Amino acid sequence: QVQLVESGGGLVQTGGSLRLSCAASGRTFSNYTMAWFRQAPGKEREFVAAITWNGGATNYAYSMKGRLTISRDNAKNTVHLRMNSLKSEDTAVYYCAGGRTHWPTVSRSEYGYWGQGTQVIVSS
Repeated sequence: QVQLVESGGGLVQTGGSLRLSCAASGRTFSNYTMAWFRQAPGKEREFVAAITWNGGATNYAYSMKGRLTISRDNAKNTVHLRMNSLKSEDTAVYYCAGGRTHWPTVSRSEYGYWGQGTQVIVSS
């Protein structure tokens, strides 16, 4: 089992930045590809970003590319998501996920472990 706990969400103004964090415990964190997904009210959960076990490959949602940086620290069992130039449409609950996939896939089904989510609200 892997337990994931997100933090760093909150209220931010349009154009601002946030850094989300995900702390993992349980099985060997470094074995897992880690990802961030988000879910806005009334919408499906969607892929945001992913990073392979050693940080060698990353993948970002096309709609958000250029505004995101995903990183991980295997020594501290954490993964981070830096989001810049935030827009109102970025308002959502952001979820951390982990999976044994070898690729930074966008597919939710490849991630077997999920956190409880952290709320991000972008307001003007």
